[in-house]
Amino acid sequence: MTTATAESVPQRSFVDVWLITIGHAFTHWYPATFYLLLPLIGSELGLSYAQIGSILTCQYVAGAISNIPGGVLVDSVSRKGLLMAISLGWVGIPYLLMGFTNAYWLLLTCAGLIGMGNNLWHPTAIPLLGNLYPARRGLVMSFHGMAGNVGDALAPLAAGALLTVLSWRGVVVLNVLPGVAMALLLLVYFSRPQPGDQRAGGRSAVEAGAYVLRNFGVLLRNRTVMMLSIGSAFRSITQMSLLTFLPVFIARELGYSAVWIGACMFALQACGFAAAPIAGHLSDSMGRRQVIVSSFAMTAVVLLFMAFAGHSVAFVFFVAILGFFLFAIRAVLQAWLLDATPKEMAGTSVGFMFGVQALGGAIGPFISGSIADHYGLPATFYFLASTIVVANVFMFFTPMPQRETAAKPAMP
Repeated sequence: MTTATAESVPQRSFVDVWLITIGHAFTHWYPATFYLLLPLIGSELGLSYAQIGSILTCQYVAGAISNIPGGVLVDSVSRKGLLMAISLGWVGIPYLLMGFTNAYWLLLTCAGLIGMGNNLWHPTAIPLLGNLYPARRGLVMSFHGMAGNVGDALAPLAAGALLTVLSWRGVVVLNVLPGVAMALLLLVYFSRPQPGDQRAGGRSAVEAGAYVLRNFGVLLRNRTVMMLSIGSAFRSITQMSLLTFLPVFIARELGYSAVWIGACMFALQACGFAAAPIAGHLSDSMGRRQVIVSSFAMTAVVLLFMAFAGHSVAFVFFVAILGFFLFAIRAVLQAWLLDATPKEMAGTSVGFMFGVQALGGAIGPFISGSIADHYGLPATFYFLASTIVVANVFMFFTPMPQRETAAKPAMP
């Protein structure tokens, strides 16, 4: 499967891009807050490391199951604004319910619902942005990815500050309000038809869905799509395990307060934020593979340094360096995927990759939690260094598709 030559893309106000990226920030804001609350929830409910990890595992199992149907839905339905608003609401409401429960099983149920809603966002927003700016996909995807880093970075700081005056349950309830407001804004602003809203293979939603399902097998035979998806799954094992257990390690092993834990998580994400546009621009000019392979190699090295650092202050320094390399290349992976996929299957391909990633995100925290239970938390960093090396091997052997060419739209 190869990408067809791009059609002329009309220029459009960059306000649309900023609104989509801000919405993306909220899809990351909720989970990033929850990572900081996990040590408190675990202590209050008496959960083991494996049980803490299983909450995230449940979320990502549900995401993995729902991603592909979500991608097919996106390619079949033309109301992208409605789908983005539904995604935000679907994420926020289960988090609200978590603030009113003491039951472990209900935490797992809400986590599963969050996984389903959160993963509807990417098959909707990423192809829309990519179709609007095909010649600068790496850069535009980096803006979208940066918003995720902003949400990931600011949420721990805000939650850490709020925890000085509120319980974790109060923080969860207060956290829902801005996301609901953003969902309403997206619903109103994108109520009119958008470029890239065209349905695949037919005029009706049923015809478009049938077209996508008929061509799904072709998508699975696309070596670039498969290699990117599997490599991304190993990267997801690394990322989700870190996001789950870094706050736990800093709290229990280093003895830092909630405010300082939030600051450390902010540093992790802020460095990824700073590196994202650099990585996106370089991938447009130098190539996707070169940027990703270099970043993954440095990630493995930093993880090993973190394992050696143990309980020293240097550990916190390496957390920031890790963010610069690990979180900067999400947008490059997405741009590479869109390079290899026809427009009418873009939502499905994004849903497929995120579904496979979710499988990695599902098993990563549980395996890492089990390793921590048996060998101690520092041992998990050796495991995560090995998973990012495996991810890099897949990236190195992924074929490079022919990229689209189009007139570059004016930047803001």
